[in-house]
Amino acid sequence: MEVESKAMTESNMEEVETKPSSQESLPKPQAMYRCKKCRRIVAIEENIVPHEPGKGEECFAWKKRSGNYAEQVQCSSIFVEPMKWMQTIHDGTVEEKLLCLGCNARLGYFNWAGMQCSCGAWVNPAFQLHKSRLDECKSEPNPNQATV
Repeated sequence: MEVESKAMTESNMEEVETKPSSQESLPKPQAMYRCKKCRRIVAIEENIVPHEPGKGEECFAWKKRSGNYAEQVQCSSIFVEPMKWMQTIHDGTVEEKLLCLGCNARLGYFNWAGMQCSCGAWVNPAFQLHKSRLDECKSEPNPNQATV
């Protein structure tokens, strides 16, 4: 009797180890960024270029400081990689506004030499999209769709 129960528990443990957990198999929801005016998709989470948060106002020029060094400033923009819809980057200019392809609304700014984020960090080259001009949408992954 003991041998049978021991064999059954070993086989049950093997089944538990071989089954992938349901949380691991489901991909996490992906963020999409849309133009607030026309709802056109301008970037997805994979296009975002991460950066280390800077030291806040200590990083800015003396004239731009307000004196609140204790506050940790949240980034007011996202930085993305260059994309096909950014028509002005293909014209050969070094810096220019980024306009929505659908409605021509100003979404941000780019500078090949780089620019400073609101958190104080420098990003080179910089393709900055202002969060106030974008809607962030979380898309739930379709469990029936096969991922490659």
